[in-house]
Amino acid sequence: MKGEAAKNVAVGTLVAATLITGVVLAFPGTDRQGPPPLPGPLARAETAALAGAPASVPELDALIADRHAWLKEHPKDEASWAALGSAYTERAVRAADWAAYGKAEQALKRSLAALPGERGNTDALLGLAVLAGARNDFVAAKEYATLARKQKPRRWTVHRALVDAYSGLGDHKAAEKSLESVQSLYDGAQSRSLAARVYRDRGWREDAAASAYDAVGAARGAPERAHALWRLGELSWERGEPQEAVASYDAALRLAPDLHPALASRARALAALDRTDEALRDYRAALTKAPRPEYALEAGELAESLDLDGEATAFYEQVRALLERAAAQGVNVRLTLARYETDHGDPAEAVRLLRAEWDGGRRSPETADALAWALHKAGRSKEGLPQLVKAMKDGPRSALFAYHRGEIERSLGMYGGARRHIGEALRTNPSFSPLLAPAARSALTALGEPPEGGPRKLTGREGQGGAGGTPANQQRRTATGQRVA
Repeated sequence: MKGEAAKNVAVGTLVAATLITGVVLAFPGTDRQGPPPLPGPLARAETAALAGAPASVPELDALIADRHAWLKEHPKDEASWAALGSAYTERAVRAADWAAYGKAEQALKRSLAALPGERGNTDALLGLAVLAGARNDFVAAKEYATLARKQKPRRWTVHRALVDAYSGLGDHKAAEKSLESVQSLYDGAQSRSLAARVYRDRGWREDAAASAYDAVGAARGAPERAHALWRLGELSWERGEPQEAVASYDAALRLAPDLHPALASRARALAALDRTDEALRDYRAALTKAPRPEYALEAGELAESLDLDGEATAFYEQVRALLERAAAQGVNVRLTLARYETDHGDPAEAVRLLRAEWDGGRRSPETADALAWALHKAGRSKEGLPQLVKAMKDGPRSALFAYHRGEIERSLGMYGGARRHIGEALRTNPSFSPLLAPAARSALTALGEPPEGGPRKLTGREGQGGAGGTPANQQRRTATGQRVA
């Protein structure tokens, strides 16, 4: 291992640090006639790479230019092609530069042409795994990362790529096992931030928060610390603590002003604090830095909640345009498109899109929740409920999941469950959505107080009598003598 590390330093490498997912890849060179040591900011990026920290966007751009210049004279240097491809992937993620995905794929394929994967080109295989994950093709990401693991089982970044792939597919047990492999090989800030995300996905909030704090303390350099602070803010937001979340996002943005996920997240938290003008400002800034469709969708819903119909329409039109651009570059946009169609378009089309995702292997709690809600909005609530039960059992403690389940139960006359889950959503995060949180409060008011008679009547359909505020259709069920579920 010491010899391999020395070789890595000698030939120069790249880290492709995926800021959204936190994937950091260090690429060791294999060509004895490889490029000379990198100067200035590239050398600093190389040092950050070997320490497991993300490089800045300007450093990535400089590294892309440097690799292009080198490869004009050395077109068979497979390590440099792999580094170039991974740099393009990272640029695509950082700036929503959709065209960079195609450039990344071309470069990685050139690397494999120079040295096939089965002959030891782990760099290219790992680069393709990260590229596939960035495009939301988690099946392919798993396949490439598994091949890379066979070649380099002691490289921690291989296991990190597997964590992301398994998480995207909803295979939490496999993700936890890969996380254990990461932790056994590397104990830096990136490992702890990854642990925070995995624990959050399982609903283990205390463990997630502890790991996130550890990541902030262990971070080296401004980009890595900023990412760790953003992750900490996300956990505060999900616990319904917008003021604490804003403080974390502010700290992250002071270190890394171009950190667009922190801008979009701060917008969400500012809206919860009724600082809506600032929230819209941050959404616009995030979209300028990285025009991602999910940012436009959130901004549109905030504008709609404020009765800014013209702005809402403009944001929603931007959602569709950005999704089309991303899809044209091989990005799987079905989940985001389905969420848009469910609440702002054609729920039946959303069901079709999400069935394709589920059948294709993307069976994460997020997919299950989205499918359940789409089925409900399409008038098929009974089909959706089992999906929501699964999402809440396997996934994070989510106010959105709880609200969706409560509304589905309310539509099915399951008023005890509806009260419990809509109330849970508002207790978890009273401002979880500018459109849905007010709807949740109205629904809870309409449901009224639970009926007399004890816990038995709080589960399932409450068809027998009750106190004031009991829904009228519940009383009609009582008159028919329908059995209590």
